[in-house]
Amino acid sequence: MDLGLEGRNAIVCASSRGLGRACAAALVREGCNVVINGRDEASLAATTDALRAADAAEVTPVAADINTDAGRQTLLEACAAPDILVNNNAGPPPGEFSNWGPDDWQSALDANLLAPTFMIQGVIDGMKERRFGRIVNITSAMVKSPHPAMGLSTAARSGLTALCKGLSNDSVAHNVTINNLLPERFDTDRQKFMANVLMERQGLNYEQAREAIASTINAGRFGQPEEFGDACAYLCSAQAGFISGQNLQLDGGSYAGLI
Repeated sequence: MDLGLEGRNAIVCASSRGLGRACAAALVREGCNVVINGRDEASLAATTDALRAADAAEVTPVAADINTDAGRQTLLEACAAPDILVNNNAGPPPGEFSNWGPDDWQSALDANLLAPTFMIQGVIDGMKERRFGRIVNITSAMVKSPHPAMGLSTAARSGLTALCKGLSNDSVAHNVTINNLLPERFDTDRQKFMANVLMERQGLNYEQAREAIASTINAGRFGQPEEFGDACAYLCSAQAGFISGQNLQLDGGSYAGLI
């Protein structure tokens, strides 16, 4: 299927690795000119080289911290008229509610509520004027299935979800859609980190920890980043103009709820 993205301009935040990189790769493959972002310049350079080698679309790397005003401004200046914004950022580590102080809460809100909010604020009016826009937020399955250890992430990302649902009611009339992708158990560095946490807590080796995590997924396996990137590309497509304000779970069929 031709997704109608040839020549479109995209910003993909936190895209030097993991799910952000998978989204950038999928958009590049569809012919988008993509601005990728990261804080580690070596990782960003390696991703840029890989994406440029795979396809002919333009790839522009921007080293910037999107948790800061200056970082967000640098990223927005690199793409003056974006058609697509993919919001992504690292989430806070798991922990215990009794241990989280004001700095922990502020850090979570800065990264997973305020940074994406201000990125949306920076692009949405232009998208409305140009009558095309696709905003995709990478949040978390925990938004719909909260876990006490992930409270920092869940609280911040749920706030973003609520904000974007309200914004989507107005923006869709201008052909600007806003949707959220809710991943769980994709085979990225995040899962390596979670396996290490489980190793420490339960005295397991790495493979045992991986097997224990995979056993919680109904599909019986980790998701592949490419699967996630393809879902993102479709939500950014010309064909997805009637899909907005939605939360798409990518979790190997593990969500226990009905809706």
